[in-house]
Amino acid sequence: MSTTEKPSNYKVKPVPFTSAELAEVSYNADGLVPAIVQDASDHAVLMFAWMNEDSLIKTLETGRTWFWSRSRQEFWCKGETSGDRQYVRRLSYDCDGDVLLVVVDQEGKGACHTGNRTCFYRSFGDAPAAT
Repeated sequence: MSTTEKPSNYKVKPVPFTSAELAEVSYNADGLVPAIVQDASDHAVLMFAWMNEDSLIKTLETGRTWFWSRSRQEFWCKGETSGDRQYVRRLSYDCDGDVLLVVVDQEGKGACHTGNRTCFYRSFGDAPAAT
């Protein structure tokens, strides 16, 4: 089993939260907050997505990552189509309350819709020199 695969009997656990903690989260003018998703096993940054208050609460209550799609104007649960699911281990908000960090166990081949493990698989300077 690779480090990105999880046993099929993995248990989903809700993340405890209070209304006071939810009140600490600051949303932008569109009602969204950035969410950075990090792998619990090796701390790799897997992806970035947007959450609104409803998707944040749904993530906390279900223990699975839920996001708001700005292009489709709908909720999406990571992995429902691809099978590459994310199970929340910890969800934190930063000192200003305007960014979330979602630490997950990543199931399947990875988090990126391109099939890569992480969405951050490209680095500046990696491109071949122009001739």
